[in-house]
Amino acid sequence: MRKYYIDNIRWITVVLVVIYHVIFLYNGVAPDLGVGPFTTPQYQDAIQYILYPWFMILLFLIAGMCSRYYLEHHSIREFVRSRTRKLLVPSTLGILLFGWIQGYVSMSISDSFSTIPDTVPGPVLFFIMDLSGTSVLWFIQMLWFFSMILALVRKKEKGSLYAFCGKVNIVVILFLVIPVWLSGMILNTPIISVYRFGIYGFVFFLGYFLFAHEEVIYRISKYSIPLIAAAIILGIVYLVTHFGDNYAVMPTVNCVPAVVYAWAACLAILGGMKKWGDKTSPFATFMSGRSFGLYVFHYLALSAMAYVLHKYTNLPALPTYLLTGVAAFAGGLLLYELVRRIPVVRFCLLGIKKETGK
Repeated sequence: MRKYYIDNIRWITVVLVVIYHVIFLYNGVAPDLGVGPFTTPQYQDAIQYILYPWFMILLFLIAGMCSRYYLEHHSIREFVRSRTRKLLVPSTLGILLFGWIQGYVSMSISDSFSTIPDTVPGPVLFFIMDLSGTSVLWFIQMLWFFSMILALVRKKEKGSLYAFCGKVNIVVILFLVIPVWLSGMILNTPIISVYRFGIYGFVFFLGYFLFAHEEVIYRISKYSIPLIAAAIILGIVYLVTHFGDNYAVMPTVNCVPAVVYAWAACLAILGGMKKWGDKTSPFATFMSGRSFGLYVFHYLALSAMAYVLHKYTNLPALPTYLLTGVAAFAGGLLLYELVRRIPVVRFCLLGIKKETGK
């Protein structure tokens, strides 16, 4: 039976990721990573603080749940083959062949070319652009890595841990925030802060062993309203106490207010969507079928528009945000529709071997 609430969580979260990136490219928290802020202070940056603590945690958690559902009907070999094609190929071969396009735009925005000596050989410069073009694909790189670990675990774990997790009550689920917080302190890469292997890996396996149980989600859904209220209050506390701090790096990214808020938000979304969002519509079906493509391609269209607007116009904030947002959504979806129809290219960028029209 199709779990529509999971489909809806996934595509809505991707939409929020796009909105986050629209704000991020003009942020005043880490201006060197975008085109720069409009004013100082810049209160619309609050959107980043509201979204960043939980949306990638939620996506990894959902990915763990979906891995469990897939493995209920497929072999480990099929799982490894499928995840390698859909995740590893786009995040390696795709970057190698086409990452320089995103890399060129990103390096132009940050004016990185001016810091590179003219003596740098062309192939080396191309390789630098390729690495800079990784962009949002870090997510699927990490997801493939966790999936391969899961395949090994699946061979050894015979179902006892999964069965035990299905009996966990809401109190234990709430207090899981402690190991979630502790996991955020380990396995973080020192330079590229998005590669948080500890916390993302932990919630991925929580998704697989714990939240894939329908009865666990049902227990959470019974407390949807208090969880939503708690998430709102905790989000306000985090925003007020840390606005102005760099939310994406330690210590703020894993401070207690951030993690407690993130955990409450994830539980509130899971429970609330199970209770009120376990249904679909033509628009939801459309977005669900294209959420991966929107995620992969939105940043190229968004960053290209941001670069053009910054370099050639002097528009105020509101029309700049609107134009960048339209470019992100429309450009991301159009690029996906185009790429998935081109043989070889669709395999490299999306892991699609054959166009199905779905």
